[in-house]
Order: sequence, then C-alpha cells, then structure tokens
Amino acid sequence: EVLSYFSVSPTQGLSDEQVKRNRAKYGPNGKSLWQMVVEQFEDLLVRILLLAAIISFVLALFEDGEESITAFVEPFVILLILIANSIIGIWQERNAESAIEALKEYEPEMGKVVRQDRSAVQRILAKNIVPGDIVEVSVGDKVPADIRLIAIHSTTLRVDQAILTGESVSVIKHTDAVPDPRAVNQDKKNLLFSGTNIASGKATGIVIGTGSNTEIGKIRDQMAETEAEKTPLQQKLDEFGQQLSKIITVICIAVWAINISHFNDPVHGAIYYFKIAVALAVAAIPEGLPAVITTCLALGTSRMAKKNSIVRSLPSVETLGCTSVICSDKTGTLTTNQMSVCRVVMADGAAFHEFKISGSTYEPIGEVMKNGDTIKSSDYDALIELSTICALCNDSSLDYNEGIYEKVGEATETALTVLCEKMNVFNTKKEFTLEFSRDRKSMSAYCRPTAPSSIGPKMFVKGAPEGVLDRCTHVRVGKQRVPMTAEIKQEIQSLVKEYGTGRDTLRCLALGTIDTPPSPSQMDLGDSTKFLEYETGITFVGIVGMLDPPRLEVFQAVQDCRKAGIRVIVITGDNKATAEAICRRIGVFGETEDTTGMAYTGREFDDLSVAEQAKACLRARLFARVEPAHKSKIVEYLQANGDVTAMTGDGVNDAPALKKAEIGIAMGSGTAVAKSASDMVLADDNFTSIVAAVEEGRAIYNNMKQFIRYLISSNIGEVVCIFLAAALGVPEALIPVQLLWVNLVTDGLPATALSFNPADIDIMDKAPRSTKDSLIN
Repeated sequence: EVLSYFSVSPTQGLSDEQVKRNRAKYGPNGKSLWQMVVEQFEDLLVRILLLAAIISFVLALFEDGEESITAFVEPFVILLILIANSIIGIWQERNAESAIEALKEYEPEMGKVVRQDRSAVQRILAKNIVPGDIVEVSVGDKVPADIRLIAIHSTTLRVDQAILTGESVSVIKHTDAVPDPRAVNQDKKNLLFSGTNIASGKATGIVIGTGSNTEIGKIRDQMAETEAEKTPLQQKLDEFGQQLSKIITVICIAVWAINISHFNDPVHGAIYYFKIAVALAVAAIPEGLPAVITTCLALGTSRMAKKNSIVRSLPSVETLGCTSVICSDKTGTLTTNQMSVCRVVMADGAAFHEFKISGSTYEPIGEVMKNGDTIKSSDYDALIELSTICALCNDSSLDYNEGIYEKVGEATETALTVLCEKMNVFNTKKEFTLEFSRDRKSMSAYCRPTAPSSIGPKMFVKGAPEGVLDRCTHVRVGKQRVPMTAEIKQEIQSLVKEYGTGRDTLRCLALGTIDTPPSPSQMDLGDSTKFLEYETGITFVGIVGMLDPPRLEVFQAVQDCRKAGIRVIVITGDNKATAEAICRRIGVFGETEDTTGMAYTGREFDDLSVAEQAKACLRARLFARVEPAHKSKIVEYLQANGDVTAMTGDGVNDAPALKKAEIGIAMGSGTAVAKSASDMVLADDNFTSIVAAVEEGRAIYNNMKQFIRYLISSNIGEVVCIFLAAALGVPEALIPVQLLWVNLVTDGLPATALSFNPADIDIMDKAPRSTKDSLIN
C-alpha cells in the first residue's frame, strides 16, 4: 500500500522528477535579541521606574549651575538597576530556549537511499530525503526519517528507540502490517523512527515522514508552541505591581491636588512636584526586591544541589513549594532501571525448588536463598547447569566505571550475567550462537567443555517460556533427564503465570539444554528459518524471573508526599500489569486495593469523553502505555483544576510535557533535550530527591514572605514620609538617590539575612499552599 501510494519501486527508488515533486509537497527534512530586551520591560513596576527615570532625566536637563550634574545621578542609578535586571532576565530566557536547539543532536546528517539516477545505494544528506525514498539502514546507523520497513536482510532487526519511547531495551522490528490504527509508537513494530539507532541487523524501508511530519519533528513543534507559564511567585509579584501602581497614582494625584495652588510658585512649582512624584515612585517600589529574591533563590539552589537537585531556572525553586501533584516516570525514577533476577525455579520430579536471589542492582553481590536460608549454588547440579546457560546464552557484560556497575548489552542479559556472578560456578566455552527470532521466541548457544571430558558438546537454550516449553521433551532433575509429562508442563506454566501477574509481575525466561545437538556441519547457520529444527528435544532446566526493582527509599518518600498533601501519579510507557505491580510495592496502591478508575492505559484514557478525562486525571494514580501527547494532556487537565504540577522525564518524548508543567524535572542520565526543557535536573535520578526539593521550596517561600513584608513595611514608611512632607508644604525629607540607597543597601542586606532561616520542623506535615494565597495580607 505504501509503495503504491508513493508510486515507487523498492529496487529502483524514486526518479529525479518524483523527488522534486515530493520535496515541494512535503517540505525539507529538518528545521531577536531585541524582542527579548523589550520583553524584560513588560513588567509594570519596571515600567513605572523607567518612566520615573525618564521624567527625572528631562527635569535634569532644565537644572542650572552645580545641580545640573548631580541631577543626572538619579536617572542614571535607576537605569543601571533596570539594565542589571534585564540582563539577568535575558540570560535566563536564552537558557530556556536551548531545549529546541538540543534536539538537533538527534537529527541524522546522512542517509543511504536507492534512486533511479544511480544503480547503487548512495549516501545523501538527510535533509534531502523525501517521502517515498527507499532507504537502507544497518547496525550503528541513525535512522534519517520515519520509515515503513519493506524487507529485513538479517536474522533480526533491533532498534534502540529509548529517546523517543523511553523503552529501556532495544525493540525487535518486523515487516508485518500492524492492523490497529490506534497503536502507540511502542507497538508500531513495522516502523523506524527518525533519530533512533539501529542496534543490530540490516533492513530496507520506504520513507513515510520527514521534517515536522516525523515523530521527533512533532515533538519539536510541540515544544516551540508551548509557552512558558509564569510561576506563582511571578504572578503574585505582577498582582502586587498592579496594586502598587494604583496606589502610587492615587498618592501622586492627591499630592498634586493638595498643592495645585503652588504650581506657579518659582521655587516649589510644577517641576518641584514632578520631582516629588519621581520620589514617590522610587519610595513605593522596593528596588532591592529583585536582588534579594535572586539571592534567596540562589541560596536555595545551592542547598538543593547538595541534595542532588540541580536547578536550571531560579523562579522554579519557589514553585516547588506549592507543588500539589508529582507526575513521575516509573523506569529509573521509582525503580533502579537495572533489571535484576529475583527468583529461580527448578524441577525435582513432580515438585519444584524455588530460590530467591538478593540484590536489586547490577552490582554482582547477593545471596542465593532457599526457604530463607543461604545456600551454595555449586551444591545443586541443576543450578550449575542453569548458571552455565545464563552465562553462555548471553552477549552482555558488566562495566565497572567510577564505582558504578553499568550494563553493556541488553538489560535482561545483563541481569543473567549478574546472576552468574552471584552463583559463581562452572567452565564451558561457547563456539557460536543461533540468534533470537520472532517465530521461535528463543536463542541458543553451541558449547563445548573447556577441559577434556566424557561429556560432548551441548546447546543451551534461552527464551520465552511459551516458546521453549512446547519443544521440551525432558526435565532435568539433579543429573538425570526425566520425560516431560503433561502434569509437569502444566505446573511449570501455572508457576510462570503466577510470577507474571499479581504483586510480582516478573519477566520470565525458560532455560534448557539439548544434550545431543546436531553437529555444526549439519546446520545451515545462514538460514534463520531452520533454527527451529535444530532447537528440538530440549531438556527443561529452570525458569528465571526478573524485574526492574523499585528503589528501596521510594516507599517512604511516597508516604511523605501523602502526609504533605501531595498526590503522586505514575506515568509510564510500560504495560499496565507491570506498572500496577510496582505501584503496589512503592505504596501508590495498597496491596489488595482495587485499581478500577485509578489506573488507565493511554488507549483507555483516549476512549473517555473530555469531561471524563478531566475527572480521571483528578482521581487516577497510574497512567500506563502512554505516548508523549498523553503526558501534555494530563498536565493541562491538572492545571485547569488549579493544581501545580511537577513532571519528571528523561527522553526526547518527555520534553513538551516538561516544558508545559510548572516544574519540569529531568533525569541526570536523560537526554540533553529533556534537561534543556526542564526547570530542574535530578543528578541521581531518584524520586526522593524531588520530595527533598519540595521541602526546600516550601522553606524558601516562607523566607521570601518574611523579607518581602519587611521590605514593603519600610517602603510604606518612606511613602508616608514624602506624602506628609508634600501635603504639609515642608521641604522634601528624602531625595530619590537617598531613597535608592535606603531601599538597596539599608533595607536590602537585613532582608537578605532572612533568606538563611532554616525550614520549620513541621513544614512537610501541611497541605501545599494555594497559588491564590496573597503575598501580603
């Protein structure tokens, strides 16, 4: 269908005429400072000060004698303060816009296409690729556009699309049609997405989207369209500015009305009262406030940095204090993002031995336990064989880097490598591998003993339980092979089902051996369709169950959020059953709580009406199998309800929602795009750091409230002083330059000291403050 839509042959590609026509139709494949300066002067208080500076400057031009030079000091000082504020504002805004620029690192530069003007595959600039082009991709390539696969020229095609979908393991692609028109990106297994990487294999496909019509292009457009909302503090200061401007206007009119009869006085005439108006404006506006607020926020950011929360946008520090909802990603934030084997099951005749394995990270330290007692793996023949299978049906390894163990390869295979390290047994050598394929749902390794032995070569098999069990003819019991009966098979299947559902929801793999495999000379290793014939007569050895375990400290952090009146919503691209199991473990759901109406998949959410979607966002605690658009929609509904939302994310797909939320929180291990779009970065990717940051935000707001009230009370005294002097007709008590000194230095420094106050002991026992709370009563 796609080939006929673009009228293209998969072997010849597009003609030059078709390329020109499609470029004109679909566009190319890819995408002032003065405006920023003007925006800095949109604040009402800043405009009042600017007007005061202009009036003061004009009046200075009419001064005579010695006073003519000193008269220019007032407008000059006021302008200096305004310029300093605008420089800070422009710097922050330029940082915020770097998110869209960071997306460019995911734009591929080159692509390999087949076109009619040349017989061979040619490399061209990715921006010159058009829909309808036949593109070839192979291991290590960055996909140059959104592509529908036509043919796969290798056993499997694996694609790392974590930047787009957040999936931690590479995805196996195929050429079959996906019949569901509403399939999410994770389920579009016949498409390659622009910017993702080919992990293994080689394939050919037809381009169906370029530029803004790619999934990554849509994200870029969303980010460009998302306007940054003002923080609650900025909104409050704007309201305060409007009230203050009205008060200044009323007082100025009152002063002029009282002294209108003196306007023709040569000494205290109209110009003198213009000066009084300037003095009133300077007296009423707390010029030291921006500096003190910046200092207070900067102090807060340094304290938060020590707790692994790096703040990119200063105003967001205070916003954290009124956060009422935390929308958290599951993988890596609530969990360790390190697959770990926690259960092993082996047959013993009709009975089964179950072993539990401790340790929840890639660190190869842990115990193997049976019935609560630590055992030695080498005492069990089946465990030795199982460990051998785990080690040899494996292409991953562990990398020790600056005190941290990191995976090299697939997460599930790394979990098996760590299990082998914990068991610490055996000696066998791998000769070659029969790669995983979708039809048989397994892979195997042909191995020989390293030392001379009476035992000949074996094939070790690893795969999905449903795929491996159907080909098992025997069961390993100790060193013996026992025929596989229907009862034993049924028991194994029920165990796998039990592990795959309920509280654990483990990812299960079946392990087995072929004791007398065909000789390598009898195998056609180039034809993967024949691998199924070689992997028959399997002896079942055991089942391993693994999961991405929750962080140990998250459970308490979720309880702390609940006590502080903050709702935690888990949003993940993972499937619903796995996500619910993790939510029960971390306390988002109770152990036996019914999740009906509180957990939705992206599709279930889409099926609701707009009104029902809004209600669902107010009661739900889990959204699973979601796409980037869902995250943005959830944020919109929460904001419409008056909630202040903190959203976490790490992939390119999360960037629009991070930018839309009041607090966008990126992971330290995340993409540059997510970090650039965020207000805060978690250095340790840990959910508990968010809770600590919220506590700091509440403390900062309390301190701010104190010093703002302190500064305003001083300004009220200045305004009263000048107003009474003008009303009574006595000489002016303070000139604008003196008022600036009082506001910036005499009041500013003591106010700054209030920023150092520690947080109240019970600060996290109170509900979040409302964004409607007034700054000054």
